[in-house]
Amino acid sequence: MSEVKLFRTWSSPYALRIVWALELKGIDYETIFEDLSNKSQLLLQYNPVHKKVPVLVHNGKVISESLVIIEYIEDTWKDTPLLPEDPYERATARFWAKFNDDKLLPSIWQVFVTQGKEQEEAIPVATENLSFIEEDLKGKKFFGGQTIGLVDITIGWMANLISVFIEITGINLIDADKFPLLFGWMQNFSDVPVIKESWPPHDKLVIKFRAIRESYLSADVPK
Repeated sequence: MSEVKLFRTWSSPYALRIVWALELKGIDYETIFEDLSNKSQLLLQYNPVHKKVPVLVHNGKVISESLVIIEYIEDTWKDTPLLPEDPYERATARFWAKFNDDKLLPSIWQVFVTQGKEQEEAIPVATENLSFIEEDLKGKKFFGGQTIGLVDITIGWMANLISVFIEITGINLIDADKFPLLFGWMQNFSDVPVIKESWPPHDKLVIKFRAIRESYLSADVPK
């Protein structure tokens, strides 16, 4: 019998990717919640390089880094595929997943944790990156087509955290008029039961991310 354990925190968007992948494939697993301010010895043992979540343990085998874990899940459990069969389409999905982690997410984060001129300069960069994925959604319900795939799982954080960022900063990067496909995708993605049931509490996220933003801004203030 397969034993699957997932080390995560209640709020990590990277760990949520693994929750979604496991749930979509119908895989039974045990969740171990970590407090990153007081990391368990098991987490440090399983992920000595990065010392962070998510970490998946499958029958004693340890896998870390969210995109690597998703690929492992995809290779191990073939039902409900998250990647298409066609090699070119698989490569394209991996490209957009990497684009999110390397470009899109950092550019939106830069808008969130800055203010004034620095924030003004960050907004066009984030907007350009959003326009790239808006284009990729043309003619599709999800990035994966008619069903959720790797790219949806990778970019899925937006469907939840964008509303948190709007509440904290008042800045709406994904306007329904400017990015109608992305706006619609966020709703479609959030409506999937597996996704809807897994969102962390909104109010708790607002408190957490407001504190994070304030710590970034206070660090930039000259002493």
